[in-house]
Amino acid sequence: MRVGFAGTPEFAAVALQALIDAGFTVPLVLSQPDRPAGRGMKLQASPVKQLALTHGIEVAQPRSLRLDGKFPEEAATGRDALVAAKLDVLVVAAYGLILPAWVLQLPRLGCLNIHASLLPRWRGAAPIHRAIEAGDTDTGITIMQMDEGLDTGDMLLIERLSITSVDTTASLHDRLAALGGRMIVEALELAGGGGLKPRRQPDDGVCYAHKIDKAESQIRWEESAEQIARRLRAFDPFPGGATQLEAETVKVWRAEVVEPADVAAEPGTIVSVDTQGPVVACGQGTVRLTELQRAGGKRLAASAFQQARPLRVGERFY
Repeated sequence: MRVGFAGTPEFAAVALQALIDAGFTVPLVLSQPDRPAGRGMKLQASPVKQLALTHGIEVAQPRSLRLDGKFPEEAATGRDALVAAKLDVLVVAAYGLILPAWVLQLPRLGCLNIHASLLPRWRGAAPIHRAIEAGDTDTGITIMQMDEGLDTGDMLLIERLSITSVDTTASLHDRLAALGGRMIVEALELAGGGGLKPRRQPDDGVCYAHKIDKAESQIRWEESAEQIARRLRAFDPFPGGATQLEAETVKVWRAEVVEPADVAAEPGTIVSVDTQGPVVACGQGTVRLTELQRAGGKRLAASAFQQARPLRVGERFY
C-alpha cells in the first residue's frame, strides 16, 4: 500500500513515525510552508517535514491545493506531486489546509483523517483545548473517511481516552498523538483487507471547536473557580492565562480550586497567601495560583514567584 501523508505539527509527526515504523511505503508528504520562529524569526520546517526529510521522503509545501484559488501554480505543483506518487490512500493529521474534492477523490481508498475527538463532538480546529475547557471527562481519537464537510465524514475507528483532573492540553495532546498513531496503522491494515466498516456520524451532539484566539487568555475573575482552573489547563501551553496586577501583566499557568469556597471579596482579590501560592476570590469559589510568570520572565512555582514579587492579601488581579 502506497500511503501519502499530510500533516504539520508534532501531533501529526507522531502518526507519520508510526506509519514508517509499521513498514508502510510513504512516497510523499505534504506539510505547511516553513514559518518564521524563535527569537531570530528564522524560517523553520514543521515537525512533519523534518521527520520526512530524515527518512528521505519527498515533501511538497503548497500554500493551497485549490486549483482555482489564490495560489494556482503552487496548487498545480501539489497536484502533480500527488498524481506522480500513485497513492492508494492519503492520511491527514492536523495539516492545516482544506482539501478540495479532487484531492479527496484521487487516492484509491480516499483520504483518512486522524481527529482528536469523539466525533461528532468537537469538530474543528481545537478539539483538545475545547474538551478540557468544557469539563469533558473523556475524549479520544476518531479515524474518519474525509468528505468535503468540516469533520463530517464517516467514522471508521473510534477509541476513548479519559481526561484526568490534572490534564493540560500538552499532556492530553501527547497521549492522543500516541493513540492516533496506533489507530491509523490499525485502520490501514484493516483497509488493506476490506475490513473497515464506515458509520455515519450521528446528527445529535455536534460541537465546534473553534480555533484558540490569544485574546481568550484574559482571565475573567467573575467566572467560577472551576471554570478558571479548567481554562488554564486547556490553555497550557498556549496561550496561558493573562491578568493584570497593578501596572504589570502576569501570566497564570496553573491553579487549583480551593475549599472552603465562600469568601466575601471582589473577584480577583487575593484573600490569603502562603508558600503554596496566593488564594484568589472568583465569581464563585476561590482558586490557588500555583504557577505564574512575570513579563519577560520564566514560568515559576508560586513560592519562587513570590520571592521576586511578593503578593499581599487585599491586592487585586484585573
